[in-house]
Amino acid sequence: MALHGFLQGNRGYANTQALGAALKALQEEGLDQLPLPGSGQTLERFSRLAQVAGHDLRLCKLFEGHTDALAIIAELDSPLPPLGSTWGMWAAEPPTAKVHVRKEDHRLIVQGRKAWCSGAAVVSHGLLTAWDEEDRQQLVAVHMDQPGITVTDEGWNAVGMAATGSVEVVFDGAWGLAVGGPGDYLARPGFWQGGIGIAACWYGAVQRLAEVLREQCNKRPEPHALAHLGAVDSALNSAACVLRASAEHVDREPQADARALAQQTRACIEDTVEQVIRHVGRAVGAGPYCKDPHFAQLMADLPVYVRQSHAERDLAGLGELAAGATTGRWQL
Repeated sequence: MALHGFLQGNRGYANTQALGAALKALQEEGLDQLPLPGSGQTLERFSRLAQVAGHDLRLCKLFEGHTDALAIIAELDSPLPPLGSTWGMWAAEPPTAKVHVRKEDHRLIVQGRKAWCSGAAVVSHGLLTAWDEEDRQQLVAVHMDQPGITVTDEGWNAVGMAATGSVEVVFDGAWGLAVGGPGDYLARPGFWQGGIGIAACWYGAVQRLAEVLREQCNKRPEPHALAHLGAVDSALNSAACVLRASAEHVDREPQADARALAQQTRACIEDTVEQVIRHVGRAVGAGPYCKDPHFAQLMADLPVYVRQSHAERDLAGLGELAAGATTGRWQL
């Protein structure tokens, strides 16, 4: 089954369990087997993420985490994931929630609290960042169905993206397996390449919002709405060009440090999201907010999802890279 056909045949996810069932169905159909970043088909990977985002951003959150975990496991030459498994990818490191691991034979013993674990109640496995006995960051894979793991109902009071169930998970003597070595999570080329994939999700969602305005203008070509649509068309065209160029760059230099590329792309797509939300909202009025469930859900979800960007902190990091760059950085 093609991804488009699957998405067209599945509508409406009332809660985390429904999202988990949809993720499992995608996995069973083999639709989670995206081209790996840098494989020569990175744009295809971005396109599929965008398709899921336009269908349902909450499902995309789980789908992106699952497919990112699969890509990381492949990149770090770890053993293949168990057949039929679904994965969460949890790398948030707030100061109030830190997980530690210690070695015991060939396994790791996992201890601590992990925040913002999307889909923790419905995935079979988690891939998470933890800290070893020498205080080095280490990726660890855990089977969620074991003693010593408690999926809480804490730490997630969102209205937008509520159904992702991005709660806190407590590990108390659970066991896991190391994926890669200490420091590999951030050091690998795929870290920043995956960050561009997040921007593709933002793009897919905002593209779907723009379709609502386009359909309205097609039926009722009111001048002010057409002006808003023109602004939206320009912004989306620019964003699409940036994503295509980013994918091409990743495929051309798959082992290169993609930090600047990722931060430029994410800043561009975030700016596009803000522009499109503003223009679409002003053009369509209250009707879709109140009467179109898909539109209303996306409008609630997208501002939450886009906050995976760190806003001015990310822009400051990009500014540091630009300040130290050679002259001619912006030449055509």
